[in-house]
Amino acid sequence: MHALILATLITPAFASAKTIFSVLDNVSSLLNGILGLLITLAIVVFFWGLVKYIAQAGNPQAKSEGLRLITYGIISIFVMVSIWGIIALLQNTVGIDGSEVGVPNDVVPSPLPPR
Repeated sequence: MHALILATLITPAFASAKTIFSVLDNVSSLLNGILGLLITLAIVVFFWGLVKYIAQAGNPQAKSEGLRLITYGIISIFVMVSIWGIIALLQNTVGIDGSEVGVPNDVVPSPLPPR
């Protein structure tokens, strides 16, 4: 059911695409939006755990639950931002700009050496 709803929401973006590059650009924009949403969600989980930890300082059960949420929030933020950084590092190393999709125009085959 969820896949059907997702397909219904995404289909107009792909139906208007003229080339594979515009489809890839749409996918990239969609994934960037989802990544931003996930990072925001991880930050909310972190702060919710912090509020729970401070507000329920007298209750050991709620305090441990708050500490667990803080830990999950920090780990989630770290993993997502690290992956984002690794991808940026790879893009800079290879020389790919994050805004362009496709093969760079200056790629030419090297001539064979003389024998």
